[in-house]
Amino acid sequence: EIPNNGKDDDKNGYVDDIHGWNFLGDSYKEQMEYTRIVASGDTSNPDYSRALREYNENLEKYTSLRTQYEQLLKEIENADRAVAKHLGKEDYTAEEVRAIKTQDENLARSVSVIKYIYSLGFESVDKGISDINKDLKQLVNWTDFRLNKNFKGRTTGDDINDITDAKYGNNKVSPIDPDETHGTLVAGIIAAERNNNQGMDGVANNVLIMPLRVVPDADEYDKDIALAIRYAVDNGAKIINASFGKYYSPQVDFVYDAIKYAAANDVLIVHAAGNEALDLDSKMNFPNDIVNNQEITDNFLSVGAINPKYGSGLVADYSNYGKLNVDIFAPGTQVYSTEPKNKYDYADGTSFAAPNISGLAALIWSQYPNLTASQVKSIIVDSGLDISNRVAVGGNSKDVKEFASLSKSGKIANAYNALIRALQLSSN
Repeated sequence: EIPNNGKDDDKNGYVDDIHGWNFLGDSYKEQMEYTRIVASGDTSNPDYSRALREYNENLEKYTSLRTQYEQLLKEIENADRAVAKHLGKEDYTAEEVRAIKTQDENLARSVSVIKYIYSLGFESVDKGISDINKDLKQLVNWTDFRLNKNFKGRTTGDDINDITDAKYGNNKVSPIDPDETHGTLVAGIIAAERNNNQGMDGVANNVLIMPLRVVPDADEYDKDIALAIRYAVDNGAKIINASFGKYYSPQVDFVYDAIKYAAANDVLIVHAAGNEALDLDSKMNFPNDIVNNQEITDNFLSVGAINPKYGSGLVADYSNYGKLNVDIFAPGTQVYSTEPKNKYDYADGTSFAAPNISGLAALIWSQYPNLTASQVKSIIVDSGLDISNRVAVGGNSKDVKEFASLSKSGKIANAYNALIRALQLSSN
């Protein structure tokens, strides 16, 4: 492909896709899948009743939280102005606030509010207001977009029900929102430059990243996921990292067919198990490769997250699990990685456990390119560390389970062991 000439030089159907493709087009805000199901009004949909129940519960929850945060923010801002006026300056310290003695009930209340902000660990009131505004922004996203039945976020002009209507989107794969750091964090875990004394090291050397933009600020569409998997396969990807997921999949067959297509072309898919502390054997998370409790392919890995410590708190309190639907666990808490605009930060989630596995797969394949996707999967799963601990699930000390019961392998991925196993298998 010749950059920026407005032509499809390599004849793959996508113009100027020198880095990857953006299946979202210029849109970013979206609804949750259960909101789309409820908005359709199709009561014959077998998921409709469950979707309606979840929609109503979350609408009540997030509407109430938004109101509380708006009231809290207003109270803090009023208190900040009152204290600043009393002290005669806007840039005051916690010590100065604590030293205020007053009989004025309104001022005393303002002082109590500001003391409360400091007690939460904020170094300044401005920082507290900033963080509350960030939380409020997310709550607004929930009420105005994700749970808004009348919101139409998609602007790509395609027929969402027609998998053959595939030529939509654009080649703009970079972040478009200042808060959009997720993909860059994931990419850094896999492939950040090693041994350059900057930030952190990615898991693997010799890696190229093909960014495919498919996940909006809510639930992804099945069609986008299916076409992105096919795009990745057709354009040379060996590993597809899927740090996203949802609990409703109306067009799941689009995705199952794409996963089978990847398997037929020897491409590995690594998927984050999800962050709701759920047993996925009871509540399915999509995408997956399980149909009627049976795997339909041998190229799909589902990854749960662990904390950076052994013991009963080993499993991250947010991580999903499942003896059938999760394959293995990997580090996912306080993972340090890259952000846009040359920044670094810590991140928590199975979204960041999955790229540890993707990086490991790349490391194995770069050393032993004769291995198949199925072999790389089995190497990672079979070579993991067996953990005999009983662990708390969902951060609940009263809900304790054998670690071995939380995934198919009952193991934690281990790069050293995996490379030894890969050498053995490659030599046979």
